[in-house]
Amino acid sequence: MFDFFRSRDKAARTVLTVLLGMVALSMVTYLVPGGPGSGNPSETVVAEVCGDKINAAEVQRQLQNQLRNRNLPAQMIQSYIPEFINQFVAERASACHAEEMGIRVTEEEVANAIRSMLPQILGGGYNKELYTGFLREQGLTIPEFEANVAKQMRLNRLRIIVMEGMVVGPQEVEEEFRRRNEKIKVEYVRFGADKFQSQVKVTPEELQTYFNANRTMYRTPEKRSFEILVASEDRFAANITLDDNLIRQAYNNAGDRYRSGERVKVRHILVSTAGKSADDAKKAEAKANDLLAKIKGGGDFAKLAQENSDDPGSKDKGGEYGWMSKGQTVANFESTAFSLKKGDISGLVKTEYGFHIIQTLDREDARVKPFEEVKGELAAEVRKQRAQSMIESAAEQARAELVKSPGNGAAIAAKFGLAHFSVADAASGGPLQEVGLVQELDGALFSAQKGGVTNLVVAPGNKMVFGVVNNIAPPRPAEFNEVESQVRSAVTAGKTAELAAKRQKEVEEMVKQGADLKRVAASVGVEVKSSNDFTRDGAAEGIGTGTHFTELFGKEPGAMLGPMNISDQTIVVRLVAKTPADLGKLAAERDTILAALKSRRAQERKDLFEDGLVAKMVDRGKVKLNQDAIRRLIDSYRG
Repeated sequence: MFDFFRSRDKAARTVLTVLLGMVALSMVTYLVPGGPGSGNPSETVVAEVCGDKINAAEVQRQLQNQLRNRNLPAQMIQSYIPEFINQFVAERASACHAEEMGIRVTEEEVANAIRSMLPQILGGGYNKELYTGFLREQGLTIPEFEANVAKQMRLNRLRIIVMEGMVVGPQEVEEEFRRRNEKIKVEYVRFGADKFQSQVKVTPEELQTYFNANRTMYRTPEKRSFEILVASEDRFAANITLDDNLIRQAYNNAGDRYRSGERVKVRHILVSTAGKSADDAKKAEAKANDLLAKIKGGGDFAKLAQENSDDPGSKDKGGEYGWMSKGQTVANFESTAFSLKKGDISGLVKTEYGFHIIQTLDREDARVKPFEEVKGELAAEVRKQRAQSMIESAAEQARAELVKSPGNGAAIAAKFGLAHFSVADAASGGPLQEVGLVQELDGALFSAQKGGVTNLVVAPGNKMVFGVVNNIAPPRPAEFNEVESQVRSAVTAGKTAELAAKRQKEVEEMVKQGADLKRVAASVGVEVKSSNDFTRDGAAEGIGTGTHFTELFGKEPGAMLGPMNISDQTIVVRLVAKTPADLGKLAAERDTILAALKSRRAQERKDLFEDGLVAKMVDRGKVKLNQDAIRRLIDSYRG
């Protein structure tokens, strides 16, 4: 059809990749008959739509994309597989139906659609090689990609036909407005299991009994003893002495690094004209002229700026913009600020933002910072560069000697100026002296054999670290005294939960018998609290979201609800007051509500249409599901 990609910078290439991913994988992957990876006949077919096979590999690719983007919880992925397959089937069934209905799109329409998707990279000459290369990265050819877009366009036209005649009436909008905006207020009692923990007593006999019954749950992990050697940039840098000649050489090699252009320090008052009518712009100009007259007459610039400037970034600072160099602001503002002498005040300056009054508070000519001014900064940089080179060399040499003499860690560290410390009986995942927790080092130490020396690992703070394993204590069943605190926590938690469940049952019975909220609160030792006014979709301060209390919106004040469990808390509520929606505000929200209702109804109609279409195609034999293959795919993700 056409080639439209041209070579751009890295940012544009990134945009291209994202857009291609969106179009080729998210929007139309469902529609690729025999798409990437599906050409192998040995692949498992989970469904077939109008002769177009959907393979397990295609479903897996979509699942992996969703997992990478963290759109799905990994532990529940098997529950989503049927939904993914249903979506594949529905999309392809709709595409098939669109073809049967004779819905067509022209090449020109497809070309325009692709251009509209990728505005950031259009224009200039087109590069077929770049276009083809990026499509190849997505597993697509040019014809496949353009065919996919055409299919999606046909599918969208089918959906437009399906949605024709969809109407949302004024009464529905009003009902939705009421639903969204009516509010209730409640009193509540809230308590968690931790409320009863202090009432729980645990005896030594209970601890021992629990441990004996659950002994297999308690094991001591593998523990290792090792030595760590650390080459630190700071340690090496502190011992490096530099003379002025070396620092001056670095200064001479710095080029224009210390060259600064002319700059001015300014303050200003802005009277904005942005978005204003011509009449309002004239009023703004009159106001600016009045302010200028006051300043010229001796008025306090800072005070007038605080009271009148429309620039939120500077008005509270008396209009101070600070130091600025050329190229940092709009042309008229810049040319005026740099033309003023120190202390001078401008006339009115017009920019696209409005009318400015500018004062140049100070000026600095273009200059090169002298050597003495930057000497300290350069010395630190040179020292750091030399230290980095030294620690790499020292660490490599020290490690080589440690491999030959694993028992001489302390002496080797002293020889090469490295820090050295020993760690005894450590479990994996703990922080280490000087370096903290470095996953790569931890993994190396707990995978090496006894006497093994790890590779060099870069640690935070420009450090290079490595270690040698001296001893390995394998995991074993724990003795009671080693895990007594864990056993105590488990027993206490169990008894606390039992007591909390008992108290919840008591509260439930009290509510059934009509006890008031104060009596319920007293029975569990808490206070009755009041919520804010909240909507169904709003937040009920202190107890959760309004959705938990939807039932109360249909009841009268005095109604009770609970006990219910919300976020590990038991909650009982009493409806105190109801506030109806203010219909005077309906007009302001009407368009938003109407759009939301249409969107919801469109989704419902789309789902109904697709469900009915798929059912018919199943009856006609045009949709076939391989339930055994689907079951095997689900099983492959269990655990």
